[in-house]
Amino acid sequence: MSATPSAIERPLNFSTPYLRAALVRDAVDYTVEGRTIVVNPGVTPVTIAEEFRKTIPPLSSTVLADTRIEQADALLLLRPAAEDADVSGIIEEPGWSHLADLDDHGDFPRETPLYRSPQDDINTVLFDPTYVLGESRSEEYLREFDVRANLWFSPAGTDCFIHNKHDFIEVHTQVHGLGRMQRFRNQDQASLYQDVLMSPGYTTPDPFCATGPQCTYHYPMHQYRADTDCIWLALEYHPVPRALRTLPVPTLQENRS
Repeated sequence: MSATPSAIERPLNFSTPYLRAALVRDAVDYTVEGRTIVVNPGVTPVTIAEEFRKTIPPLSSTVLADTRIEQADALLLLRPAAEDADVSGIIEEPGWSHLADLDDHGDFPRETPLYRSPQDDINTVLFDPTYVLGESRSEEYLREFDVRANLWFSPAGTDCFIHNKHDFIEVHTQVHGLGRMQRFRNQDQASLYQDVLMSPGYTTPDPFCATGPQCTYHYPMHQYRADTDCIWLALEYHPVPRALRTLPVPTLQENRS
């Protein structure tokens, strides 16, 4: 990964020998060296500078090798260990925790081997959540969101707990191994109705949630399942309270919100 004069690059705080991870800001004519998972956490497409110009859509990812990015406000660059590497030791890296130790309500089962990395603040973005979630055809009600990122790890065969509680918009990118995002009618495994298979470099094509009142979000019952030992990335979009907003919002849209 090669920085250009205008780019600002730093390691993410969950970067380790098991997974090299970096955040790039303000990239122009940016060279991606070697095989790399490139995640677009922003709300505008990122163009790949090849003869047939294609983009990385907002809130999505791809795998690139030895090519250039024309311009991007922000990119996450992930270079995991080889697919046949034993990555289970990543949970011994600084800041990793079992989810039961992070759950303030004590609801998460200790017997489920689900581990989370430290979380990193990525960016602040403006978008209309109803547009991003496919509920409207145009952007009218822009809101500010803090973007945060972290990794997850579970060993092969883990069902990572069916749940439907989040106070943010979330998407997942597969980084190592083979897994799936699943939707259910209730907390019974037999109620499965959607199974989204995920291999390295794949991001779920749209967030699972729908908007609720006062910038809240409703999720179906869902879970991640690890078919092999898996590392995956979570991108969280947390709504910023009106009093704490920092980005300029057009007056008309701000009045409508």
